[in-house]
Amino acid sequence: MQQTKEQYDEVVKVCRTLFEKKMIDYGASWRILRLPSLTDQIFIKAQRIRQLQKNKIKKIDEGQASEFIGIVNYAIMALIQLEIGVVDQPDLTAAEAVELYDKHLATTKELMENKNHDYGEAWRDMRVSSLTDLILQKLLRVKQIENNEGKTIVSEGLEANYQDMINYAIFALILMHENN
Repeated sequence: MQQTKEQYDEVVKVCRTLFEKKMIDYGASWRILRLPSLTDQIFIKAQRIRQLQKNKIKKIDEGQASEFIGIVNYAIMALIQLEIGVVDQPDLTAAEAVELYDKHLATTKELMENKNHDYGEAWRDMRVSSLTDLILQKLLRVKQIENNEGKTIVSEGLEANYQDMINYAIFALILMHENN
């Protein structure tokens, strides 16, 4: 489990650094995105990963890793939007956005640690393609919850699904690094 925590933190560092740099380039322009728009952005990235896994030929010089990083960052943006709401104009400084990013990542990492304890790190025996499929399944669940205006009867809500997507994407990045 200690190895997982260290690998998790290494991946998070890469994701967070990209988030910080994009905050400098674009500011908090993402704050205007409604949850369905963020969900669709994640969906596009997951679908591209699946296509890359199926086709093995790519015409754009970006591989699966950059798309998994995008999934992590967009899902964290969605968690932030869930917490503080959508706005009409960007309203966060880079420092405020990173603080919220860190807060949601810490909660998501804690969830990973608890599930890893209970599941015995079963993800380590999974294929990256299976993690991709699980992310897509979570996205379809989120879309259904969004279509139901956020209401669920017995299922976990949006937050848990976004957190699972983050953790699956981080696991995929760890496995990809180990396989290279």
